This record gives sequence, structure tokens and C-alpha cells, in this order.
Amino acid sequence: MLNDDIIKRNHVNIQGHGTQPILFAHGYGCDQHMWRKVAPAFENRYRVILFDYVGAGRSDLNAYSPTKYASLDGYAQDIIDVCDALQLKNVLFVGHSVSGMIGLLASIARPELFDRIMMIGPSPCYLNDPPYFGGFDSEGIDGLLALMEENFFGWANTLAPVIMGNPDRPELAGELAESFCAMDPAIARNFARATFLADNRKDLPKVTVPSLILQCTEDAIAPVQVGDYMHEQLANSTLVHMRATGHCPHLSHAEETVIRLKKYLSTPLS
Repeated sequence: MLNDDIIKRNHVNIQGHGTQPILFAHGYGCDQHMWRKVAPAFENRYRVILFDYVGAGRSDLNAYSPTKYASLDGYAQDIIDVCDALQLKNVLFVGHSVSGMIGLLASIARPELFDRIMMIGPSPCYLNDPPYFGGFDSEGIDGLLALMEENFFGWANTLAPVIMGNPDRPELAGELAESFCAMDPAIARNFARATFLADNRKDLPKVTVPSLILQCTEDAIAPVQVGDYMHEQLANSTLVHMRATGHCPHLSHAEETVIRLKKYLSTPLS
């Protein structure tokens, strides 16, 4: 595809006054708008790049392929395509949830593109596989996917509060549910299967790019044990336990998220 086609396909937006690119990648069922409380804090120093995965937000739905996006590799290719289209170098990548793993996969394929990978609530595998604890048993994941098939909008409104946490701020879960419901149900189900059935644990030792893991407390999707596991498996990784609760601190605890990211970026790599 031509560079302009990719920029349009992924609804790429660029802000900021710096030269080094910082690329924000949204999580499952979301779009670039979810970064509105965090991304502007980096515009003075960096070239801030936002995009939507194909099938999400204002991306070109005509470019969606159920086969390509049946695995996380298809989404990793979106990241690589955007980087190539913009001729990016030394990319600072920030990925929420499943985008953390997607970013790592992109860095394995093209390590020369990236300077650092920063992940918020990542997980290489959501399934419990003792002694590994991913947070879900097989019946739970099967039930989740079955509910999506039977009643997608009911699933969205049931799962959003679980993912968001922070029950004292129901408007946050409401926004997440609305974001889920805005997706094409067939695309959402395909992305959910690619996310919750993935097992990328064996890919972690292949990562050579320095990384940050931001681990929230009371995260129902990526428990503390997952963050610890990723830190053990990723060479040159930094693990930070946040005070923030839930799975979406860039929405619920944006100020702390910005502080943690900036502190990591200000720390020289060893």
C-alpha cells in the first residue's frame, strides 16, 4: 500500500513539537481517543502519533480481513505499516493491554524500529496454565466468548465494569462499554478470540528492545502475577507497580500514568 493509504487506513494523527516519535496504541475494543488524557502531556517534547487498528475507531473498515486479524500478528503488522509509512526511527511505543504484546511482537519482527516499549497492563497469556497464572480458567474464557456470540451488547455492558474497576466512578465503565458497542460485533469477536486465546509466552525471550511494564493493583484482566512473570522473562525490562486500580489507568489515573511514563523515559538505559 502507498504511505498515504496506510495513514488513512489507520486514521493516523500526529501532534507535538519534538522529533523523536512516541506512538500510542489502544487496547481491545477501544480507539485512539482513549489516550486523550495522556498523550497531550508528551507533545512538548515528542512527536506524538495516534492511530486506530484496522477494525477500530475511524479506521478503514474496508481494509479489514478476518484472516489477517485472526492473530495478534495482524495487528503487529499495522504498527509496522504505520512506522514505515511515516519513516519512523527510534520509536517510543506505548501500548495498553493487548497492545503491549502486539508492540512486543512488532519489535521482534523489526527491532530496529523501536527505542523502548512501554506497556500498561500487558499479558502474554490470559489462561491459567499452572504454575503460570493468567487470571482465567478455560471455562471462563469459553464462557466469555460464548456470551459475545449470544448477546454482544450484553457482554459489553457486563465486562466493561470488570475491566475498568473503580466502581465509585461508573462513568468510566460506561465510556468503555460504549466503545465496545461501537465496534462491529463480528470484528470485536474476532479480535477477542485473537486476544484471549493467544499464548505468546515463548515470544518474550526473543524481545531485545528495552521495556517497561506498568502493573496496576486490583487488575482483573492482568493480575500482579502476570506482570511479575513478564518482568522475569523480558531482558532489560523495568516493572513498576502503580497505585492505580483497574485495567485502564490512562483513563482512571491519567496523572499517575503520565508520571510513570515520563520517569521511565528520563532514566538512562543501562
